[in-house]
Amino acid sequence: MALTDPSADLAHAFQPVVQGTTGDAASPEAIRRLSKELAASERGRLATQRKVIEKLKAALAAVRMHDYRLGAKRCLDALALDERSGLAWHVLAICREKAGDLAQALTAYEAALKLLPDETEVAHDLGRLAQRLGYLEIAEKLLVKYLTANPGHVEATNNLACVLRDGQRYGDAIDTLRDMIAVEPANPVLWNTLGTVLSDQGDMATALTFFEESLRLDPGFAKARYNRANARQPLGDEEGALEDLVAAYDGAEPGYEQAMMMMARALLLMGMGRIPEGFEAYEIRLDPAMPEAVRFLVDAPRWNPADMDIAGKRLLIVGEQGIADEMIFGACIPDAIDAVGPDGQVFIAVEARLVDMYQRSFPQAVVGAHRSVRLEGRLTRVCPFMEELAEAGEPKLDAWAPMASLLIPFRRGLSDFPKTHGYLKADPAKIAHWKAELEKLGPGLKIGLHWKSLVLTGVRARYFSSFERWKPVLTAPGCMMINLQCGDVSEDLAAAQAAGVTVWTPPIDLRNDLEDVAALSVACDLVVGPGIAGTNLAATVGARTWLIHAPDDWHLMATDRYVFYPHVRTFATGGFDGWPRAIEAVRAGLDDAVANGWNDA
Repeated sequence: MALTDPSADLAHAFQPVVQGTTGDAASPEAIRRLSKELAASERGRLATQRKVIEKLKAALAAVRMHDYRLGAKRCLDALALDERSGLAWHVLAICREKAGDLAQALTAYEAALKLLPDETEVAHDLGRLAQRLGYLEIAEKLLVKYLTANPGHVEATNNLACVLRDGQRYGDAIDTLRDMIAVEPANPVLWNTLGTVLSDQGDMATALTFFEESLRLDPGFAKARYNRANARQPLGDEEGALEDLVAAYDGAEPGYEQAMMMMARALLLMGMGRIPEGFEAYEIRLDPAMPEAVRFLVDAPRWNPADMDIAGKRLLIVGEQGIADEMIFGACIPDAIDAVGPDGQVFIAVEARLVDMYQRSFPQAVVGAHRSVRLEGRLTRVCPFMEELAEAGEPKLDAWAPMASLLIPFRRGLSDFPKTHGYLKADPAKIAHWKAELEKLGPGLKIGLHWKSLVLTGVRARYFSSFERWKPVLTAPGCMMINLQCGDVSEDLAAAQAAGVTVWTPPIDLRNDLEDVAALSVACDLVVGPGIAGTNLAATVGARTWLIHAPDDWHLMATDRYVFYPHVRTFATGGFDGWPRAIEAVRAGLDDAVANGWNDA
């Protein structure tokens, strides 16, 4: 979760990630520069242009007061007078970015650059935002353009290194930073970014030395303190990490940067087993300052357990984030159904691919699909099936709740977590079908295998192992591997085939046919892999599951197991470089199962 600027799946096993760069389009220096441009533009202008300039002066005044919404409104007023004002588009872009409307900011920066093609400051700002949004090729071109006009610019060079890092071009990033550090050895920003290059690769011990050098040069550097916290945690120093996060917050910029630090603190508290403090802190995930915070459009008040007794009420529970999150947090739904009681009604909105499974598992509830769209640059979630029910004359809802927020009333301590083997029910007919298909493959334990996430960009890559490291598992005697990994894995499977290992792939869409994936997981003797959607699905339907977890995986909550899934066996990497050890431990477990049968579930 490297933080290189205020400029970030799953209720994540992953720490919050800020892929930004250094620099601030709304810094005092930047605002002074824009004010000078306005002053220069004012001389000799016609009446309309003078009105545009007055609007933009008012917008910059709002920016100075951190009122970015008002600043954007005044920029739009200026553009209504002159839609070809490049300066107005640039200031609007700054306001949109600072308000967290990143998609709209990108559009505004692009418009500004089109109108001001020779204005390198626009190119620099756009490059920073493109990097933050993951458009690395565009970001690199824009930053190179800026550096061509401004060679040796420290901030832009640092930002280019961030782009190279995020593209996993770690050697190039290090070379870029090393050359600049040779010229500017006392610059704390460069040492901080160098630390993020190492931490992204999982080398926390080395990264820690660079973050500490950055803090030696500038003890008040909030970003370096934040990053040091995130190196200390996986190295086992959780209390030190918490101290750093608290200290970093005080020096961070309001809005996005402070929100990300609060998110890191929430995940750390949960990982330390500080229940319910951690769950209450986790509400930050819904703060509008978080770029990917979901906005829910529900025609009902949000349920506050402190103010409303939900017994006898009509409650809508809305899934959030990704498939894995709906698996993890859905375990609280039985508690909500018990809380509303026989005189109440629970409605559940989940990902469309999960509707039938949830309805089968909770026949007393009404289950439908939610849908997400981008409105004004913000991910917005709606529940069309609830609108249909309302049109059919259903009574109004009394309240609604984001699914993860059910943790606060229903999981006050470890003793409140379920003891059952899963809470969702796979389709019995499909389970029987897949058991028959697996029997056709011949003797041996059938091992369902996951090994990576669909998204492996930037820092996420350190949470997964290359497929070739799985060889000890793939070659375990008495076992046959069943591919449950979604996405294009043709190269991995071809490499396994060339090495004499057969991995059977079922004739289904492993990404979308989740009913079949769930049933096949139950039919397998074991499902193994990292904590991604597929392994969470297997655990949720009660399949025998082994999870390999990273050193900063909060789901264990200071225990040696996934508390959401009591039957799941866990294997610790012990560090981001510990995948070979964890895989060897899985292999030893398979050998024992072949020789002596199962003893874990």
